[in-house]
Amino acid sequence: MDVLGVDACGRQGWVGIRLTDGAYAGSLVGGSLDTLVERAGDVAAIAVDMPLGLVEKGWRAADLAARALLGMRRSSVFLIAPRPAWQEPDYARAAQRCQELAGSRLSRQAWALAPKLLEARACWLADERIHEVHPEVSFYALAGGVPLAYAKKTWRGQNLRSALLAEAGAGLPDELGEADRIAADDVLDAAAAAWSAHRIALGIAERVPTVPELDPEGRRIEIRY
Repeated sequence: MDVLGVDACGRQGWVGIRLTDGAYAGSLVGGSLDTLVERAGDVAAIAVDMPLGLVEKGWRAADLAARALLGMRRSSVFLIAPRPAWQEPDYARAAQRCQELAGSRLSRQAWALAPKLLEARACWLADERIHEVHPEVSFYALAGGVPLAYAKKTWRGQNLRSALLAEAGAGLPDELGEADRIAADDVLDAAAAAWSAHRIALGIAERVPTVPELDPEGRRIEIRY
């Protein structure tokens, strides 16, 4: 059984880690998520580190629940503005729209996700294999329900994340092919997403919140892990 975990990686676009039966099976890099998914072929599940489901008003329960789980790593989860804010043309208007709908403005860091968020959301709406994940929630689960002590951009943090993946059977090799030129933290995040994708395909993945919100079309707004 093949699955794909995907993380956004700046100007390079998207990086994907493929697992076969839970073990590393290769890496992909694509300028667009559509291209990456097409190249991945017939995989059972695709887990993407990007907010996908959007509420119409207020903050997403998924983000609030994930923050509660992560403790000292809670700042890695951005509060994601309601859907109408993402239709605005610039940060100032989006922030004001978010203030009206959620009671406070969205952060500039969250707004920086806009191009990739809208791209990933379009793919999600078109492909039922795609699920939202958050790597820090996945690593929380890999560590036995404990928030990681070190941030992902630190030496200790990357070593810890690599070790957790290896213990779970999803360790990464020294040479990653296409992903060799991608930042280590993005590769590790994609691998954690792939670990969650494998759990989704097996039907054993958990979710936050436990009872997901639904968007107006009845789609679940949740983070899987």
